[in-house]
Amino acid sequence: MGVGRRMKKQGPPEPLDEAHFTNLKRKAGMSVAESRAESQQYVKKRRTNGDGEGKKNKKNSSSGVKDKKGKGEKKAPFTNGLPVVVKKSKSNKKPEAVPLPMSDEEMDADSDTNDLMNDEFDDLSGGDSEEVEGLKDDFLDSGGESDEVYDSEDDHHPKAMFSEDEDESDAEEKLTAANIAGLSRKLDDQMAKEAEDAEAELQEAALQTNIAGDRPHILDSDDESDAGGVKTNALLAPDLQLLRTRINDTVRVLDDFSNLSEEGRSRAEYTAQLIKDICTYYGYSQYLAEKLFNLFPPKEAFAFFEANETARPVVIRTNTLRTHRRDLATALINRGVTLEPVGKWSKIGLQVFESAVPLGATPEYLAGHYILQAASSFLPVMALAPQENERVLDMAAAPGGKTTHIAALMKNTGCIFANDSNKTRAKGLIGNIHRLGAKNTIVCNYDAREFPKVMGGFDRVLLDAPCSGTGVIAKDPSVKTNKTEKDFLMLPHLQKQLLLAAIDSVDHASKTGGYIVYSTCSVTVEENEQVVQYALSKRPNVKLVETGLVFGKEGFTAYMGKSFDRSMKMTRRYYPHAYNVDGFFVSKFKKTGPSSSGSSSGSTSTNGTKKEEIDDLDIDKRPIPENEEEAKEDDFGGWDEEEDEVYIERAKRSLLRKKGVDPKARRGDESKKEKSNGSAKSGKEKKVNKDK
Repeated sequence: MGVGRRMKKQGPPEPLDEAHFTNLKRKAGMSVAESRAESQQYVKKRRTNGDGEGKKNKKNSSSGVKDKKGKGEKKAPFTNGLPVVVKKSKSNKKPEAVPLPMSDEEMDADSDTNDLMNDEFDDLSGGDSEEVEGLKDDFLDSGGESDEVYDSEDDHHPKAMFSEDEDESDAEEKLTAANIAGLSRKLDDQMAKEAEDAEAELQEAALQTNIAGDRPHILDSDDESDAGGVKTNALLAPDLQLLRTRINDTVRVLDDFSNLSEEGRSRAEYTAQLIKDICTYYGYSQYLAEKLFNLFPPKEAFAFFEANETARPVVIRTNTLRTHRRDLATALINRGVTLEPVGKWSKIGLQVFESAVPLGATPEYLAGHYILQAASSFLPVMALAPQENERVLDMAAAPGGKTTHIAALMKNTGCIFANDSNKTRAKGLIGNIHRLGAKNTIVCNYDAREFPKVMGGFDRVLLDAPCSGTGVIAKDPSVKTNKTEKDFLMLPHLQKQLLLAAIDSVDHASKTGGYIVYSTCSVTVEENEQVVQYALSKRPNVKLVETGLVFGKEGFTAYMGKSFDRSMKMTRRYYPHAYNVDGFFVSKFKKTGPSSSGSSSGSTSTNGTKKEEIDDLDIDKRPIPENEEEAKEDDFGGWDEEEDEVYIERAKRSLLRKKGVDPKARRGDESKKEKSNGSAKSGKEKKVNKDK
C-alpha cells in the first residue's frame, strides 16, 4: 500500500528540540509512566491489526539499531537527529508536522546516515539511553485519551520529562545535566577559539596604535633609512601616513619620556627626529621649524604646526561711523550670508561661515558699512583705547583697517596721522579712509624712524611693526621657507628703531594719553619680548602697563637662557591653535617723563636731568616769552636779524617741548658749546697777539 494522497501534500516537518518536548509534556499534564504505558498499548493494538501499513512499518523498522542482546528493535523516524513529535486533535484535524514515510530502497540507502544520527543523539542524551520504538505510518488515524502523543523509549526513562510532582527549575537542571556531556566540548572549543581571536585582534591593535603603553620604536639605527627601517630612494615622495604616525609616537614619548623612551636614547635625539619629520611633513625649513618648536611643549608645538595648515575664519569689522552691527548682520543675512558674532570680547566683529555673494562687492561693502579684517587686528586698537579729541599717530597704517578702527572709536573727532613709508600702499590706505568715512585722518608718507623730527607731541601712538609673519603662516605659506637667520637679525633691528621713535613721538604730559602700543603678527621672541626689553633699557621714562585685553597668554619672562623684565607678563600672546586667530603679540607702554635731548636724532644717551627738575617743569604748548613785557607787546616793526635769532631759538625750544624733549637740557648743551667756542676763540686771539 503506497503513500496516501493526503501524505503527498504534506511537506517536511520543522526541526524540533528538547525544549519543545518539555513544553508539550507540560501542556498534556501526563506523567512519564502514563506516557510509557499508553505508548506500549498503542503499539500492541497496531500489531494485531495486520494491515499493509503495519507490515511496511515493520520492514522500515528492520534497519533499527540493535540493543545489547543483539535483537533488532524498531526505530522511530528522526528529523535533524531528534525523534518526531506529532500533535493529534480529537476532531481528526491535520497534524502540524509529520515526516514523509520512506520506501525500502530509501531506508536501505539511508541506514548509515541514521546510524550516525542515532549515535550523535545518544551522545547528547548521555550515551546510556536505549533504542526508541518507532511510530506506525497510520499514526494519524489512531486515537488516544490525550490531544498530544509523545515518542518514548522502551527501557529508558527520559530525564527531561516533567511530572506533576517535579518543580520547573529541577527539571531544567536535569535537562542541562543530560545534555552537558555532548554540548560542553563544543561550547568550550568555541569559547576558546573566540578568546584566541579576540586576543590576537587586541594585540594587533596595540601594535598599530601603541595603546598598551609599550615603548614605540621610533629612532632607527645608522644603517636603516628614515622610513621605518626600510631602505627607500631619496628621490621618491615620503610616506605621509608613516610620517604622521611617527610624529604622534614621538610627541607621546616626549610627553612621558621616562616611561616610554628607549634605552640608550636621549631626549635630544627624539627632538631632532621630530623636527626633521615636521620639516618633511609640513614643508618648513630646518631653521624656522626649530625656532617655532622651541616656543612650546612638544604636544602644543604639534598643535601649532597643525593649526597653521588650516585657514582662519573670515571676519568682518562693522564700521560704526555708518551703521550698527545688528543692522549690518540683518542686511547680510538677507543676501544669503551665514554669520555670527566673533565673540564676547568684540562688539563690532562678525564671523562669516559661508556666503552666496562675494563679500568684497556687496552694496554694504561699497557703502563702507564694513571692512574685511582679521580678528587679531582688532586687538592692538582695543589695547590703545583712543579717546575723543586726541592726537593719535599710526606709524604703519596701510591698508587702513586699524586707522579706520581708531577713527570709529574717536567718532571722527580729534586728529589721526596715518603714516606709511610705501607710496603704493598709501594709495590703498587713502581709498579705505574715504570709503569708510573717516574725516579726521591725515595721510603721511615719511620714514617712521624720522617721524619725531617731523612731528611730535601725540597723545597715543600705535606701532604695528613690519615683521616676519610667523603668526600668519596660514595666509602666507611662503613664510615656511623664505625666512632665514638674516631676516631675524634685520627685522628686530628695524623694530627697535621704530619703537624708540614711537616713544619719542608721545607727549608724556598728555592729560588723557601718553600711551604707546607695540604689536606684531609674529610669535618669535626675537621680534617681541627682546624688542620690548631693549626699549625698556634704552628709554627709562617708559614702563609696561596692562593691555586691557580679556584673553591671551602672558609674554615670556625667560626664554632659552635669557631673562626679561618681570613686567613682561603684562604683554599678551595669541596663537592659532589656542584662540583660532592669527598669531599676534601686543604690548602697551606708558610714558612717564620727557625723552633725552639727543633721543630724537637716534642717540641713546640720557641728559642726566634729575627727577626734581622734571617734576618742577610746567610744560605747555605755548611759545616761551622772555619776559612779561615782551608777551604784552604786539608791535610790528623793522627787520632785525639778531632779534630774529632770538625768536628762532625760542621757537626751537617750544618745538622740543611739544615733542616731549626737555628744552633746558638742549639749552644747556648749546651753552656748553658756546663756552667751548668762546674759549677756543680767546685762545686763538691770545696766540695772534703774541705773534704780533
